[in-house]
Amino acid sequence: MSAQTTAEATLLDRLGEVAVQVGLNLQPDQQLIITAPLEAVPLVRRITEHAYRAGASLVSTFYADDETTLARFKYAPDSAFDTAPDWMAHGMADAFRSGTARMAITGGNPTLLSGQDPAKISRANRASSAANRPAMEVITSFATNWNIVAYATPAWAQQVFPDLSPEEAQAKLWEAIFQASRVMTADPVTAWRDHNATLHAKAKMLNDLRFDALHFTGPGTNLTVGLADGHAWAGGSERTTKGIECNPNIPTEEVFTTPHCRRVYGHVRSTKPLFHQGSLIDDIQVRFEDGKIVEAHAAKGENVLKRILDTDDGAARLGEVALVPHSSPISQTGILFRNTLFDENASSHIALGQAYTKCLFDTEGQDAAALNARGANESLIHIDWMIGSDKIDLDGLDPSGGRTLLMRQGEWVQ
Repeated sequence: MSAQTTAEATLLDRLGEVAVQVGLNLQPDQQLIITAPLEAVPLVRRITEHAYRAGASLVSTFYADDETTLARFKYAPDSAFDTAPDWMAHGMADAFRSGTARMAITGGNPTLLSGQDPAKISRANRASSAANRPAMEVITSFATNWNIVAYATPAWAQQVFPDLSPEEAQAKLWEAIFQASRVMTADPVTAWRDHNATLHAKAKMLNDLRFDALHFTGPGTNLTVGLADGHAWAGGSERTTKGIECNPNIPTEEVFTTPHCRRVYGHVRSTKPLFHQGSLIDDIQVRFEDGKIVEAHAAKGENVLKRILDTDDGAARLGEVALVPHSSPISQTGILFRNTLFDENASSHIALGQAYTKCLFDTEGQDAAALNARGANESLIHIDWMIGSDKIDLDGLDPSGGRTLLMRQGEWVQ
C-alpha cells in the first residue's frame, strides 16, 4: 500500500487477523502455506504475525510476480508450456494431507495475458492443473482448512477504476475490499459469526426442501440444473474432515451445492465477464445436453473459453451451482471487480469442472467412481462464472414435478 495512512494500516492488520482467525481458524502447532502476488508483502506480513500469535509452528510463503509470468509467455521456448513445477505441487499436496493450512492471496493483473497466444495459455493451464490436481482434491474435500483473501495491487486497482489516478484507484479498491471483508466494523470476528449464521440458515432451508433440480430463466437463459443424488447445500463457514471450522472465501455471500454432472439441460448467458488466468472472456453463451456443453460462444475470448472446455471431459460439465441475491453487499457496490472472488459474490453462478464432494451427504467409504455415479463431476479445473442478475428468476423443482418459487428478479422469495 503506497502512502499508507494509520487508518489503512489498522484495517490491513484487521484483514490479516480475520484471515487467520475467521478464514483459517488456524490451530496451535499447525503449519501454514501462503501464496501471494509479490506486491502483497504488507498483507503477508500481517497474516504471518497473526498466524504465529495463533500458535502456528511454521509459515511458508511463495510469491508470484506478474512481470516474470508475462516474460515466460513472451520469451520461453514452445516446449516450455507443457511444463509445470510438479515437485512443488506434490510437496504442497503432501503438506495439506498432513494438516498444513492453505492461504491464497489474490490480486494479480486480471488481464495480464490478454495479448498472449491462447494456445500457450491453455497448455500452461492444463499442465499446471494436472500437477496441482492432488492438492486440489485435498482442498475440495475440505481435508484441511483453507482460505482466499484479496490484496489491492496497483495493476488490479487501475483496471477496476481506470478513470482514477493510480493512488486514488488503489485507495478506492482497498475501501471496497475492507467493506466486503467486514473489517470496517468494530468487531469483525463477531460480524463474521453473525453472517455465517445467516448463510447457514439459508443452506438449511434448501437442504430441508430437497429439490431435484433448479430452473433459471431470464434474458438468454433457460437452464435446468439437476442436483447430485444426496446433494448438500453449504454456505459461510465449513467444517473440515478434521473438525476445524473455516471460511474458505473472504468475502462470501453465496450458498452452493453440487449439481448432477449428467443432468444439466438448456442454455445460459453470463451476466458478468470472466477473468481467468490473465484473460478476459465476456458474454459467454453455452448450451447443455445431458450435462455437457455442446455449443459455446463468447463475444470476447471465445478461443480461450473453448480451450478451457477442452481441458478434459469434466471441463465442459458443472461442478458447482451457487445462489447469491442481487441485493448482496458486493452487488450493491456496482463495482465490476474483475476478480472471481468478489464478482461471484455479487451474482448467482455456476462452475465448470471439479465438484466439491463436501457438498454431498453420506460419502464415507465412497471412492471417486461412486461419487461420480451420484453426479459429482471430476476435472482438472474449477472455474466459476456468473449467471445471476436482477433479471433472472429461479425455481426449485421437486422429484414429483412440483415447482417452488425461489428467486424473482434476483431476490429470494422466501
